[in-house]
Amino acid sequence: MNTEVRQQHPHTPQKKQKKYNQRTRDRISGYLYISPFFLLFGVFGMFPLIFTAYLSFHRWNILGEREFIGLSNYIGLFTNDPLFWKAVGNTFSIWALSTIPQLFVALVLAFILNQAFLKGKSFFRLSIFMPNVTSIVAVAIVFSAIFGTQYGIINYALSLVGLDPINWKGSYFGTHVAISSMVMWRWVGYNTIIYLAGLQSISKDLYEAATIDGANKIQQFFYITIPMIRPIIIFTVLLSSIGGMQVFTEPLLFGVGSDSQGLTMTLYLYQEAFERFSFGYAAAIAWVLFLIIMIVSLINLIVTRRIKST
Repeated sequence: MNTEVRQQHPHTPQKKQKKYNQRTRDRISGYLYISPFFLLFGVFGMFPLIFTAYLSFHRWNILGEREFIGLSNYIGLFTNDPLFWKAVGNTFSIWALSTIPQLFVALVLAFILNQAFLKGKSFFRLSIFMPNVTSIVAVAIVFSAIFGTQYGIINYALSLVGLDPINWKGSYFGTHVAISSMVMWRWVGYNTIIYLAGLQSISKDLYEAATIDGANKIQQFFYITIPMIRPIIIFTVLLSSIGGMQVFTEPLLFGVGSDSQGLTMTLYLYQEAFERFSFGYAAAIAWVLFLIIMIVSLINLIVTRRIKST
């Protein structure tokens, strides 16, 4: 009997070994396929992150030797640098003026673009996304003309109705409104497309049933649209919050103003590193900015979880 079994399956150990070797080759090939990402991330992501943390404990101007100074950069940043705290306040102010209206306008535009009565939807979708792919330098030039003090379009419109012109680059509120408008105009189309993709996944039967029950478009927007795409709204809020804490190009091109009212945290980091060549201090600013972004993200996460539970 044993002899018959052995004759029926003479190569069973070899088959198991071949199967094991094939699994090993598949695993190795899988890791090789994804290894370029991890190599690039290690070189351009992880290494700069670790080196920045190491550099934040040193005084270094990139030309001389690094001098270890411990927590002096962080202590000076929190206790003896009012310009940094002004940059923090400016960043949160610009974030509030740009992100909150931006997301609401994007949601309304997506709701309109999703309506059946609208003709030429493809044209409007392409048009509303164009600001996101437009060069930020071109955007800054256009908005500098719009918010110009002497020859700006807005001040010209104010003069037509008898109002005094606004010094956009010389006032705290004016600078924040101008920079926030640039940020909002650039990213509102991007968020609109994301919301539109979420709206197209909602069944039309819900809107038809609501219309039969007598609900108007505004009621449908607040009681059907917003609850159904709540996860997407949470995603855009989190993403916009992280991006809002890193506003850099717009204030750099528009100008920080006479009293640094347009100075943001990332712009201040850039000035310390590449204008004052204080790379250790700039590294400390980078890590404080990282912690602030983490705190803002955690707050958003806690709030969104409570919203989900309700």
